[in-house]
Amino acid sequence: MPKTFTNSLFLAFFLFPTLLYAQGTASRQAWIRGTLVDEKKAPVPFTTVALHRTADSVLVTGVVADESGVFALQAKPGRYFLKISAVSYRDKVIPAVNIDEQDKQLGSLVLVASAKRLDEVVVRGEKSQMELALDKRIFNVGKDLANAGGTASDILKNIPSVAVDGDGNVSLRGSNSVRILIDGKPSGLVSFKGGSGLQQLQGSMIERVEVITNPSARYEAEGMGGVINIVLKKERKEGFNGSFDVITGYPSNFGAAANINYRRKNLNFFVNYTASFRNTPGRSSLYQEVYSNDTTFVYRQNSTSSLKGQNNNARAGIDYYFNPKSILTASYTWRLSKGKRFSDIQYLDYNVNTNNVLQSITSRTQDETETEPNSEYVVSYKKTFAREGHELTADVRYLDNWEKSDQFFAQKTALPDGNPSSIPSTLQRAINDETEKQLLVQVDYAKPFAKEGKLEGGLRISSRNMTNNYAVTQQNADNTWTPLPGLTNDFLYVEKINALYGIVGNKVRKFSYQMGVRAEWTDVTTTLKQTNDINPRSYANLFPSVHATYDLPRQHALQMSYSRRVRRPQYNDLSPFMTFSDNRNFFSGNPDLNPEFTNAFEVGHIKYVEKGSMSSSIYYRHTTGKIIRIRRVDELGNSTTRPENLATEDSYGAEFTGSYALYNWWKLDGSVNFFRAVTNGGNLDASYQSDTYSWFTRLMSRFTILKSTDFQLRGNYEAPQKTPQGTRQAIATLDLSLSKDVLHNNGTLVLNVIDVFNSRRYRSITEGANFYTESSSQGRLRQINLTFNYRLHQAKKKTKEPGEGEF
Repeated sequence: MPKTFTNSLFLAFFLFPTLLYAQGTASRQAWIRGTLVDEKKAPVPFTTVALHRTADSVLVTGVVADESGVFALQAKPGRYFLKISAVSYRDKVIPAVNIDEQDKQLGSLVLVASAKRLDEVVVRGEKSQMELALDKRIFNVGKDLANAGGTASDILKNIPSVAVDGDGNVSLRGSNSVRILIDGKPSGLVSFKGGSGLQQLQGSMIERVEVITNPSARYEAEGMGGVINIVLKKERKEGFNGSFDVITGYPSNFGAAANINYRRKNLNFFVNYTASFRNTPGRSSLYQEVYSNDTTFVYRQNSTSSLKGQNNNARAGIDYYFNPKSILTASYTWRLSKGKRFSDIQYLDYNVNTNNVLQSITSRTQDETETEPNSEYVVSYKKTFAREGHELTADVRYLDNWEKSDQFFAQKTALPDGNPSSIPSTLQRAINDETEKQLLVQVDYAKPFAKEGKLEGGLRISSRNMTNNYAVTQQNADNTWTPLPGLTNDFLYVEKINALYGIVGNKVRKFSYQMGVRAEWTDVTTTLKQTNDINPRSYANLFPSVHATYDLPRQHALQMSYSRRVRRPQYNDLSPFMTFSDNRNFFSGNPDLNPEFTNAFEVGHIKYVEKGSMSSSIYYRHTTGKIIRIRRVDELGNSTTRPENLATEDSYGAEFTGSYALYNWWKLDGSVNFFRAVTNGGNLDASYQSDTYSWFTRLMSRFTILKSTDFQLRGNYEAPQKTPQGTRQAIATLDLSLSKDVLHNNGTLVLNVIDVFNSRRYRSITEGANFYTESSSQGRLRQINLTFNYRLHQAKKKTKEPGEGEF
């Protein structure tokens, strides 16, 4: 611990003098500014601008123009040679640029299109759906037609390597320990409800999803399986522009969304707003045998549910440009969700010893009203320096989330002939108030060195307080209410995590590397106020990471990576309160749960071809303290399920992802993942063991059938998988979509059918010493959506992309 603390102080003291030096150096230089446009005066974005002493000299400095074609770079006084290079445009050279102590404004510089661009722009279309980087894959979700009208949860279901179960829980490469971020930071959408909160985020707000299977030290160490970063839309184009969506669907799915931006000179205003109403029907069934002495009890359970939800999401902010390289952003996000859930459960009890004769029929209804107002305040600052990759970012955000649930449960039991049984009817009420307040401060600094090297470092301070006031009462014969024993308490969760990290990277010829280490100090305390049960946890850990890439001939590249990760028990993992909607199957957290740690290794290969790309990887993860939910059943047939720490898990896998444009009108995109997971839970029970081989795949085929009309088929398959207590069975689904550009390509109509065959059912078999359980659930039935998107001053992109066909 003393050595770790000393190293962290050294890192902190290293950053600040470097920053001060960089600021001082910049003050002795002058700015060179300009705007790049084409022959029609339209901006030419993301163009390389390089400054040399002479035409053949070594590069002095360089920069990439922004979305509006605006560039700005700094240099000491002198005479320079300026070269501007853009894909599909002729190079532009300004041979004599004289710089003195004053800033120099070059005005609008016109780039002339090359003949090659004129030939290819017609046949080269959209931005690639999938892009590959050193440590992540980027999915531009707007290119998948089936995403129209869906939620963030729907989008994640169709990202390679990602799976979403019936409750909205997200897993990556078979691991459900995945960290979900919004714009690179924690969000209230994934606090109380975990990944299931993403069902309330409209997909039209999302620009892209970044999947990071083996994160570097730059990212917080949370998330054993990796990190999924959801990036929301925000434009910074000059003037007024935006996009609008209107959605209708069956079952009821009505919504509207607006992404509006206005920029004038050094001010940029942005607003995102979505409103939606959904009626989500669901169904489930369960069959269970319970063995007690020489008697076997059997019961069947069938349930239907309907969740009607109104969701409003608003995000507004302002960017202030001190200069083109220095931006201050302030934003506010407000979300209000109101839900009405009604479910009907029927229990049928049988006695096997009496020839499976039906003994009784019990009906239980749930009527829940839920309100969730959440707020998020953000102030961030970003400064980029003259050299590309030299930047400072700082971010302060405050989350204030609240959730109130009021539920009524009515239950009655009847004999098989319909007459009332001797078991009295009951009416119960559960009130649940939850709050979350989180303050997050993060500073990151990156400075290039030599020709290709880079140093990075940063700090992160996080403080989070959560409360849960829970009470269950039952109505008496005289209409008074009595608290049920053991079901009323106040649960407090206090978490503090502080972190420092440092990374060094460089490129030597064809070999690129990045090495880093992250230090995190964690302090978590849980308290049950009524019983004064206090459980403090405090620990410090180091999380190293290594990433390397070697460029092979003929557009091949080899990647290798290692990282150490942690999954800390979160609020829902630790809360001891049990769900009460199902009177025979209870789910809760475990206050005694410990964190799990993973060492992850991965080797990958990438091959680019003219019409597509292919990537492959093999990976290995060793986990200690593996967290898995364990089901136990008592002699009455009532089950409790809660997370437990198993001893270890070793998982091995191979993943293949590829895309190819067979013709200009036909594109294919697919992925397949094979893995083996060996889980050892002998520390709890000798029977908690599993050795499973499984795989899952995704294939998308997209056709241009008529001018401006696309048709898409998308299939998903997840093979059966063994668990320490049984088996998760296979899932196969098919989605289809049709899109048509209208209104001179400013509008698009999309019709999609999600889960054509109504086959997205999550089925499992769970076994124990005294029980056998089969369950099946379908949280969302077949969905049909019609979406209209209109772009204001945002013509549908037709820019040529390198490696067209990588989607």
